[in-house]
Amino acid sequence: MTDYDPIQLEIYKHLFAAVAEEMGTVLRKASYSPNIKERRDYSCALFDTQGRMIAQAAHIPVHLGSMPLSVHAAVEHFSRQELLPGDAILLNDPYQGGTHLPDITLVTPVFLTEGDATPRLFGFSASRAHHADVGAWAPGSMPVAREIYQEGLIIPPVKLFREGDLNQDLFDLILANVRTPQERAGDLWAQVAANQRGSARLIELAQRYGAQAINSAMQQLLSYTERLTRHLLLSLPDGKYSFADCLDDDGVGQQAVPLCVSIIIVGDMASVDFSGSAPQQRGSVNAVYAITLSAVYYVFRSLLGLDVPNNAGCLAPIEVIAPAGSVVNALPPAPVAGGNVETSQRIVDVLLGALAQAYPEKIPAASQGTMNNVIIGGYDAQRQRPFTYYETIGGGTGAHHNGHGAPAVHSHMTNTLNTPVEALEFAYPLRVERQEVRRGSGGAGKWRGGDGMRRDIRLLVDCQVSLLSDRRKFAPYGLDGGSAATVGENVLIRQGEETILPGKTTLELLAGDVLSIRTPGGGGYGKME
Repeated sequence: MTDYDPIQLEIYKHLFAAVAEEMGTVLRKASYSPNIKERRDYSCALFDTQGRMIAQAAHIPVHLGSMPLSVHAAVEHFSRQELLPGDAILLNDPYQGGTHLPDITLVTPVFLTEGDATPRLFGFSASRAHHADVGAWAPGSMPVAREIYQEGLIIPPVKLFREGDLNQDLFDLILANVRTPQERAGDLWAQVAANQRGSARLIELAQRYGAQAINSAMQQLLSYTERLTRHLLLSLPDGKYSFADCLDDDGVGQQAVPLCVSIIIVGDMASVDFSGSAPQQRGSVNAVYAITLSAVYYVFRSLLGLDVPNNAGCLAPIEVIAPAGSVVNALPPAPVAGGNVETSQRIVDVLLGALAQAYPEKIPAASQGTMNNVIIGGYDAQRQRPFTYYETIGGGTGAHHNGHGAPAVHSHMTNTLNTPVEALEFAYPLRVERQEVRRGSGGAGKWRGGDGMRRDIRLLVDCQVSLLSDRRKFAPYGLDGGSAATVGENVLIRQGEETILPGKTTLELLAGDVLSIRTPGGGGYGKME
């Protein structure tokens, strides 16, 4: 395919997307941990030889917008001459293409062999999965930390496989530094299988349609998405649109953490400037640049519509300015676990708040604005082994100009499911005693924000618990006269008495304690009539 053909291009778009979706299916079915198998906390994508994302599955937004930097880090660390058939590169270092340490990325170069010719690089398959423990001083690797070294094992770009042979020493080193080695091994092998499937399918496409046609389709799909993004920007009025919001705190101090953005639209170009945002913090709410880029990608991609290809072309006409050393572009050794899960959500909130001034009919009020991260770890005496449970909990989404928000769902940078009660209780010494919609927590307005939810978990053994949550002080905003939503609460119930817990904390709890997570709703839209 050398000339632009809309019908052929649509076919190729779905072919590439289907490969990424199939990779995700393999990863989910082969994984060991409930976090990946049940919650589906993983992402898969295909990249061209330049490391540009060609297709992604509808997985986790915070993963997918940042995965290109992982591929670039892998390629930069190993020269192209060092990349060989059968290689697979592993990494999680947030300062070398990662996001936070539990998210481990596997990048596999795809080689095509034609006749007797030397195999040539044809692209990359990549997967990222949130591993429920990668070391650190607290189970789950997401404690309230003061430096990244307290958050777990740091893996720079390294070859897990060399020409098809497992680097057993590296594999053993990783497993020796985690609390749940059997689970980690299973999940890592699931990523290997997913990447192998993606690589095989990409080679099959080249063999079926021709390598030149596949390469041409990749480039045209990138150009197509770029054109649609430029068309979107042209449809918006030129101008400067600014917005600011705050994280509650960084988990170490109690001061609010401001995030500011100015979006300047001129013709078919946009500049997204986060100057004025807080400097990087002592606590773990710092976001690396990949996270900020990912949030920008997510917001503009969301405005394009479902039928637009998910690829790197979306960011081509958008400049992202994130001052180094700020909370939206942290420098080492700042801790970053919460930047991935909490600050990413607030970045989305400020971006949408700014764009609501230019595109009000498309922008909803703020959703819950937090992932409500719950990490519980300890020793399971019945199974005689350590365990680590990780969960993000849904809340309300913001209302929009012609409809109510949705209740009790994940939104924006997280696209996971809740762990089913049956799966949770089967896997861990925990019992879910209450799970319900938190009625009335959505903001009022002509259109109501979606309600949050409540999940009460009783601990059946002594545990160490980490909470990383936000919107416990600053409520999700309403738009066009709509009211803000109700903030969330973290509550400890011990012998019938309730104690409010901080939004971000690591603490020891006892068998019989109940941890109650009550999540925020979404903001309302429009004045009540």
